[in-house]
Amino acid sequence: MATHIFRSILRIKPSNALMKRWESSEKRVSVYDPFLIAKKKDKNTYLQAIKLFETREKRRRGHVEFIYAALTRMEDFGVHKDLEAYKSLVDVLPKGKFIPTNIFQAEFMHYPKQQQCAVDLLEQMEDNKVIPDTEMEQMLLNIFGRRGIPLRKFWRMMYWMPKFKNLSPWHLPDALPDDTLELAKLAIQRITSVDPVTQVNVWQTEEIEASLDKTWIVSAQSPAQRILLSQQPPNEPLVIRGPYEVYLKDQIVTYFILFGKTRPEFTDDSDLDDVSNLEKPPGIPGFIGSTKLPSIRSTIHEQDDGTIVSICATGSSSRDSLLSWIRLLEKHDNPILSNIPVIFTLTAPSTDVAIQETQPPTQDEIRRKA
Repeated sequence: MATHIFRSILRIKPSNALMKRWESSEKRVSVYDPFLIAKKKDKNTYLQAIKLFETREKRRRGHVEFIYAALTRMEDFGVHKDLEAYKSLVDVLPKGKFIPTNIFQAEFMHYPKQQQCAVDLLEQMEDNKVIPDTEMEQMLLNIFGRRGIPLRKFWRMMYWMPKFKNLSPWHLPDALPDDTLELAKLAIQRITSVDPVTQVNVWQTEEIEASLDKTWIVSAQSPAQRILLSQQPPNEPLVIRGPYEVYLKDQIVTYFILFGKTRPEFTDDSDLDDVSNLEKPPGIPGFIGSTKLPSIRSTIHEQDDGTIVSICATGSSSRDSLLSWIRLLEKHDNPILSNIPVIFTLTAPSTDVAIQETQPPTQDEIRRKA
């Protein structure tokens, strides 16, 4: 009897309504990305997209995927260093549901997908040097509880990040200027801070009539470097080395160094304990006393591979702008540059001038031609 009933059920054809329901379930799902279709990419649009997700999804379905998608779009909207944007993303997570109720849930990472999402959000804040506040601590406490891993990550961040924030002696503003000239001035001031009396000047290549590249030059030179340059032998050429790179947060500035000849080491065979014939100290060059250089290398500019006599950054980093820099140095209290040759050692040749190196023919080549 049961076999007969089962066979009769198999002979029944599915209804048209069931077939239509099955066909409708096979349709593709359209993906809606509010960050991609946004016409204006700014902070207000970013926060509105988050609020739109919260109002549409009362149960917060797909909140983890939404947070990961929002994290990848933060830099496009310019909010990757904004604390309010990160707190808005943390607020998307449901409250109270992920709090562990016993020791086993706390140790075995209760709701691991959501906790890992919150940890990744905090790591992105740490990479962008965004320090959280006590409000975010309360938000994480309401979402994951005191035993949650995201809250432990928050406590470690609050211990280390304030220590590293003011560790560098070269202070930079929170928002770097967009002007490349201001960035170059900050970079040159940071590099030359080893000598407190270094003077940073901003020149224009238009001051040189023969200049081809019309741009700005940020040059730095101290009084001690001028004295070192004036003591350079005329038969020894100066060398321009570079380009080198210095980082100002996420910005890169290219600079060049003018090297001179290093003085030989001074050998003193006199007895240091002999006080029968004491001489007056020569003084520090460029500051007090005599303006002659002492016998012993006493300036920070005299290195083993050469003497740094000046540093600059130009708007184009071209060979013509560096040539204008040398002429401007000569014009501003460095007349000796008119008698000393200068060698350019750029890592890449100029785009408008190509120099072809030729070697003299050998004796074998001359015989073959003959």
